[in-house]
Order: sequence, then C-alpha cells, then structure tokens
Amino acid sequence: MERWVKAWIEEQKSKGVKCLEVKTQGNNCYVYHSTTYWDKELKKPRKTSRYLGKLDPDKGLIKAGVRPSAIRSIAEYGNSMLLHGAMKELKPILMEGFPDYWEEIYALAMVRTTGNVPLKRADEAWKKLYNAEGIAPDLKPKILSKVLHEVGINRKGQNVVFNWLADRSNQLVYDLTSIFSRSMNIAQAERGYNKDRLQVPQINLALLCSVDTELPTMIRSVPGSVKDIKTLYNSINEIDISGKILILDRGFFSEDVIKFLEDKKIFYILPTRRNSSYYSIRTHLNEHLYYHGRLIRCGKRRCNNFFLYLFEDQELMLEERKTLYGKLDDNRINKNELRELMKKAGKILILSNLDLKEHEIYELYKKREGVEKMFDTYKTVLNADKLYLQDDESVFGHVFVSFLSLYIYCKLEQLLKKAELDRKITPIDLLFKYSRVYHLDIGENSIVTEIPKKVEDIDKKLGLNIFPK
Repeated sequence: MERWVKAWIEEQKSKGVKCLEVKTQGNNCYVYHSTTYWDKELKKPRKTSRYLGKLDPDKGLIKAGVRPSAIRSIAEYGNSMLLHGAMKELKPILMEGFPDYWEEIYALAMVRTTGNVPLKRADEAWKKLYNAEGIAPDLKPKILSKVLHEVGINRKGQNVVFNWLADRSNQLVYDLTSIFSRSMNIAQAERGYNKDRLQVPQINLALLCSVDTELPTMIRSVPGSVKDIKTLYNSINEIDISGKILILDRGFFSEDVIKFLEDKKIFYILPTRRNSSYYSIRTHLNEHLYYHGRLIRCGKRRCNNFFLYLFEDQELMLEERKTLYGKLDDNRINKNELRELMKKAGKILILSNLDLKEHEIYELYKKREGVEKMFDTYKTVLNADKLYLQDDESVFGHVFVSFLSLYIYCKLEQLLKKAELDRKITPIDLLFKYSRVYHLDIGENSIVTEIPKKVEDIDKKLGLNIFPK
C-alpha cells in the first residue's frame, strides 16, 4: 500500500471514521466500508462490504455515483435546511442503530416527507436538495430495496431509536390502525376487522406517540387478523416505559391488560367498555368541568387497587338518547333495552391507578386524539399506506422509514405551532415555500439566491435564521 494511501486512512481514523478498507487494482485505489456479522446458518462470522468510492491522491475520496457531469450546480436550499434541522437530534441515534445504512435511511426519510416519492425517484429527489451534511447515500432502487429489507430485520437497531424517543417522554398514547396491502407475497397481510368493514388483506399498525413531545415514539406492523389487545403486550415488552403514563382506548380494556400494566409498573388511563360490570359500582357525579365549552359532570371513587372516574357529557347524553329513541321507534330495541342503555348515555367510565383530579384524568384521556391525527398524517399526507413490497421484512423497513418521515413532519408542525402559524400553513406548504430559495455553486464559490419576502417573514416568525445574511 502506497504511503499517501496510508496517510489518508490515518487521517480518516483521526476524524473518527472506522471500518475503512482500500483495495488496489492496477493504478486505481477503491475504498470500502467493511464490517463483519454473525451468520446464524453457517455459525461463523462473515464479511460484508459497501463500496464508498475511488481514492485520488489529489482529490481524496471521489464518492460513488458522483461524476463531474452529474454534479448539480443548483440545489433547493431552504427546504433542505428545514429537513436537516428536523433530523438533527435523531441523526446520531440513527448512526448508532444502523451504522451501515444510516445515510440511506436518513435521505429516504427526508425525501419522502416532501411527498409521494417511490424508490425509483428517491435518488433524483435527493439530488435536488442541498446536501448540508455532505453525506453520500446510495439511493439506486435495487440498493434501497436491499436497505429496506436489512432495516426491516434489524429490530434491535429500530429499538435504539424507539427507546431514545421513549426516554424523552412521560405520557404516551397507544392505538392501532389498518393499512391495505396490494402484494400477494406479504404473509402479514391477512383479512381482519377494520372500521370500513372491508374484507381485503390488511396489515395492522401499532403506534405509540408522546403527549409531552407531540412526536411519534414507536411503530410496529402486525398481521391483519391480530386483535388490539394482543398487539399491546408485545409492543410494551419491546421498550421500557415503566413509571410512565399510558393512555389507551376502550378497545384494549380487559382485566388481563390491567394486571399486565400493573406488573410492568406502568400508570394507565383505560376507559371501560359500555357493557362493563364496573358501571354497576355507584360513583357520585358531585363535580363538574368544561371541555371545549361542553359541560361534563364527573365523579371519582376508589375500587381495589385503582380508581374509577365517571364522566357524563351533557351534550353527548342528549344526542345518544335521541338515537336510542329512534332505535325504539324502528323496533331495533325494546323498552327494557332502552331503559338499560339510557343509564349509560353520554357516560365514560375510566379506570386508572393514578390518584388525580377528575379534570386532569379527562384532559389526559382526550389527548389520545393526537395519535389519530398522526395516523391520518402517516397514511394520507405521507402516502405510507401503499404497500407493493415483496416480503414481510421489506414491509418492516418501509414502515420504519415512513415513521421517520412522520417524525420530521411532526417536528415541522411543532415549529409552526410555536409561531402560531399552524392554522395557516401545513408542513408541506412550508417545505414548498422554502424550496424557492436555492444554493448555487459558482466555480469555487457558492451563493444562496434571493429570499422571497413571504419566506423571509415566515422565517423571522419561526426564529430559524437559516438563511445567510
């Protein structure tokens, strides 16, 4: 190995770059990122290498896939800086969880936040953005298909991200939704119950999100036929949320779930089903609160190792009673059934091992509406519900990358909310407006183009100051 090559390797090591291997072919030197992994079938370590580029004595590393004719001199600067800023905190966590593929994951999550970007257009979408981090992801479709597969089977790496997010939260909401699959090769796509009552192959998505940070915390894809409660056990077993508050929907209510959460030392807010025997325990409605202008009568009592919180929404009670009388008139229920159902009209009964004021429990319970909004963003704005992938492992990888895009979207949403702009501008609108500011390479110099007045005003309100003066 020539002296200049050794000197370059030592320089990279001093910068913290590891696992570099230089191979010489004739007068050319090629650089690879080489590591080993344990092959479970062969029961021995195996080497894996990823090509980084060609090493030149004058220019240093010429990264793979970059040709002088293909280098863009114009790139979208404003939206790129927004995206990189949103991923700033998560970048070192991705590097820890996915040392071999973090650049591809990072770039793919960013471009998919901007819109519906299939794998075949990911490389083109990335090259339009200003490369603020100076990374060199390989976004060719075949490489990305392999990356999604590798990311999908690396649940340990995903949990590095999920645990980091969970550690920053104290109040969490868990819920489930379904996405439909169009691939016949995905074993997880099974016929199951969904709110639209459509009998098509589907995959269930379990999402854990933080009330404190207003960010997604964990996501899992599970077979479409698996019921809500069964998904909860494995999801909670994956990450440590002991000592935190978990807010659930009544679909997860069961005595076994209560015992499970108690054993895990998790505080819970769990509404009962309407046919629960706990409704027969008298709880006096001697308090009241107002929620979005609605009068809610409420009460609380201790029961065994937990508390019962009963709420009666006066407007909801009237609506439900009208509905019940309509069913009586249509002979869908009889008078005895009407009498029993009227007792629970407008009422919500919540079990919790937290000893709080009634209004605190109710406000926490209502915060679960945030997860429904995240699901809507995940499935519609980010177009993450269209699965044409060829195997379960790739589905896992796709779901994880879309989760990262949701994280970026929510970070941008927080910026808008803090500046009180969220009612006028969506994160997608913001990215579009900022994309009108370009970065130009002019020989050895570079400049940022003029900033439109509206963009300048928005940036001032956001307090980002991402444009050079």
